[in-house]
Amino acid sequence: MGNYNKKQFLTIRELPAGGLFAALIAVGAFIKITLPTEPVPMHFTLQWFFVLLAGLMLNKRLAGVSVGVYLLIGLAGVPVFASGGGPSYLLRPGFGYLMGFAVSAYLMAWMCECFGTLRFGKLLLVSAAGLLVYYGIGMAYYFIVCRFLIFQEVTWKILMVNGFLLTVGPDFILCAAAVGVAVRLRGAVRESLYG
Repeated sequence: MGNYNKKQFLTIRELPAGGLFAALIAVGAFIKITLPTEPVPMHFTLQWFFVLLAGLMLNKRLAGVSVGVYLLIGLAGVPVFASGGGPSYLLRPGFGYLMGFAVSAYLMAWMCECFGTLRFGKLLLVSAAGLLVYYGIGMAYYFIVCRFLIFQEVTWKILMVNGFLLTVGPDFILCAAAVGVAVRLRGAVRESLYG
C-alpha cells in the first residue's frame, strides 16, 4: 500500500471546541419558554443562540459536526432536547427545527468562509439566512409529521402562526445578540482553532 496522506477529519484543537458547542446547545434547550400551541406545544429556547455562535465562529465542518453530535446524543436517548430525547423524537413535529439547526450552522459557517471581511452587517445577513433555513426546514418537517405520521390536522395558517410568527422575532433578536458576541470573539476563536 502506498503512502496515504489524508487530512484528519477534526484536529486535536477542534475536538474540545466541537464538544463545547454541542454542550452549550444542550444547555440552551433547558432555558426555555413553552408555548401552548396546537396541535403540539412549541418551545422557545436559547439553543438557536449557540447554534448561531457555532455557525458564525467555527469552520463549516466543525459547525455542522457540533450540532450533529448534539442531535445524535439526543436521539441516542440522552434528554438534551427541550422535551427529552430518544429515537421517538424523530416522530415529534418539532424535530425538524433541530434538523434545521445542523443545516443552518453548516450554511452560516460556509457563508462566512465565502465572504471576505466580516463586520456586524454581513454577519447579521448570514445569521438571517441561517434563520430562514432553520425555520424553512422546521416548518416543512412539522407539516409532514402532523399530516402524514401522527394524523393531526394542521393548516398552513396555523403553521405560519405557531411555527413561525410566534418565535421568529425573538429568534432574530438572538441573531443580533450572537452577531454582537461573534464580532468580538470570532477572530480569537478562529486563531486558536485554525492558527
